[in-house]
Amino acid sequence: MFRQWRVERQLHERAERFVEALLMEPSAPDVAWLAECATRGDADHAAWELRYAKRALGLVSAQRDALDDSTGAAVAHAMSAAFDRDRRIGRDRLDLALRQFNARLSAYRDAVGARVTTATAARLGRTLLAFAGGSFREADANVLRGGELLLTLLAGANESLRATFGEAALPEHIAPSALTQR
Repeated sequence: MFRQWRVERQLHERAERFVEALLMEPSAPDVAWLAECATRGDADHAAWELRYAKRALGLVSAQRDALDDSTGAAVAHAMSAAFDRDRRIGRDRLDLALRQFNARLSAYRDAVGARVTTATAARLGRTLLAFAGGSFREADANVLRGGELLLTLLAGANESLRATFGEAALPEHIAPSALTQR
């Protein structure tokens, strides 16, 4: 029983550390760029869109790429707690912030997981600009820049996930395809 509690506690602590990495503020140049091209100069809106994107892509990464199925749920719980503690969100606005985040989470999950011919960067860029209020119909320079920015955030989330939860390690003498046959 104590062993199980310790394992669950370690998972919770790792999820908290992973989410803390996702809570880092977006860079000032990225906020300024998004404010200029999409939010009509509203830097606060631009910063929130980038915060939501980073958090959503981190959760997508945890649910999709983690070694253990329980990691995604642990990260989701830690993310929810982080929203509860976020001093930038008024208590009367918490439900709205969570609904906005969930809408973005669903859209970013679709953009990352879609099996279509459009490149992931373009899908991510269009999603970011659509939520920010910018033009997203054509894969123009802003869509591509937004997509590259979000791909960088996704890569950072994956790196943080591996650093926090570990990497898969296969024995050298066993091919990965052989594991599915067992």
